[in-house]
Amino acid sequence: MPVAITPTAPSADPALRRARQERRLRLLLPVCAISFALLMWEFLVWYNEVPHYLIPAPSLIARTLVENFGSLMGSAWFTVKLTLMSLALAISGGVALGMIFALSRPIEMSLFPFAVILQVTPIVAIAPLILIYVPDTFWALLICAWIVAFFPILSNTAIGLRSADHNLRDLFTLYRATPLQRLRYLLIPSALPYFMAALKIAGGLALIGAVVAEFVAGTAGQNTGLASRILESSFRNEIPLMFAALFLVSALGIVIFLVTSWLSTAVLGHWHESEIKRTR
Repeated sequence: MPVAITPTAPSADPALRRARQERRLRLLLPVCAISFALLMWEFLVWYNEVPHYLIPAPSLIARTLVENFGSLMGSAWFTVKLTLMSLALAISGGVALGMIFALSRPIEMSLFPFAVILQVTPIVAIAPLILIYVPDTFWALLICAWIVAFFPILSNTAIGLRSADHNLRDLFTLYRATPLQRLRYLLIPSALPYFMAALKIAGGLALIGAVVAEFVAGTAGQNTGLASRILESSFRNEIPLMFAALFLVSALGIVIFLVTSWLSTAVLGHWHESEIKRTR
């Protein structure tokens, strides 16, 4: 009599298990490290009886953030608006000019030094001049933040458009591809990894430029964003409020980095080696 053999379920793929474990650790380890750092901060402030006007405890910072949530959110929205608008201008201007640079070497040699000058000149040195010459304070702050975020987009876009494989260029020429086909199917895919890397950098730089510009405007009496709240709190010796505003600035930077990283994965994750999820 033949014996029936019941098929056993195949064991889980070890590579899949490792990938799931890595995803869990990627979330769990930073949370544990940050929680441990906050607990140590709280304990050391309590144990050494550090005055709150020197270093406030995280619990006091959280309480101050809740108590001043409305006013801080208004300042945070101003900083967010300034950061996003400057980043949008940097992307549109940097991509457009980068394409021109990639298509015309004489134009690049003529205009690229001006971009380098804007990049290497400290924004704190030219922000007062911009605030003087531009009558509207918001637009002056926007220009300052745009200057900081513009160069990475421009440089990486131009490099990416010129980085297409020369064999593929010859292939497109052989098949008599139109300029639009060459741009869509060759140059843009070659430039996308460079652009996404620049976007991660420019997002943080736009926030830095906005905060620095607000600092300069704050010294001139324009108290609008989070940086101005930090200045105001330091002048009034309200250190917990200063730390609360600083926490919001850091949180905004983290959110910008996470969003740009997600965009990079969404755009490149299914085809480019830099973002492909390896399971082997």
